[in-house]
Amino acid sequence: MTNLNQYLFQLIYQFSRRNSLLDYLGVFLSQYLAYILVLGFLIFIFYKRDWRLRFFIFADGAIAVILARGIITELIRFFYHSPRPFDVLNFAPLIGESGYSFPSGHAAWFFALAMIVYYFNRRLGIWYFVFAAIMGIARIFVGVHWPLDILGGAAVGLLSAFLVHKLLKPSLDKISLQEHNLQ
Repeated sequence: MTNLNQYLFQLIYQFSRRNSLLDYLGVFLSQYLAYILVLGFLIFIFYKRDWRLRFFIFADGAIAVILARGIITELIRFFYHSPRPFDVLNFAPLIGESGYSFPSGHAAWFFALAMIVYYFNRRLGIWYFVFAAIMGIARIFVGVHWPLDILGGAAVGLLSAFLVHKLLKPSLDKISLQEHNLQ
């Protein structure tokens, strides 16, 4: 598996440092796309009419992200120490990064967010999945993650969002029932 991981890494990373425009795009997608996605999530919430639904979606997303990125990712990194590609292959990445690489915190965060958005708006959720995947590829392109780091982070994010949403869904059902009874 390690050979496949390194092969896939090289397949993507080989395009790095060949074109400054492509490098800038890789840096933007790996670092700054995150801000746009969080802002989009907040705007998505803002346009919901019912304040209880707004609060629920925000809580669903926040708890899923905290579980994925803040707890599970850090627990895995505490017990499993996977060096980053630039440490193993001895090169300077396009962006600064430190700590262990598996699983990707960015992938965990944004796949969890994508899953929560998907639960409430399938079309927008699919776009979030696409952007989360693009961000993951960009993190490989800039040299800070292995492909398996991204897949591991995505799995952590999806599982976290699923569990949180499943636990909170009875509250959503109550909100929907109350809204229906008020009409």
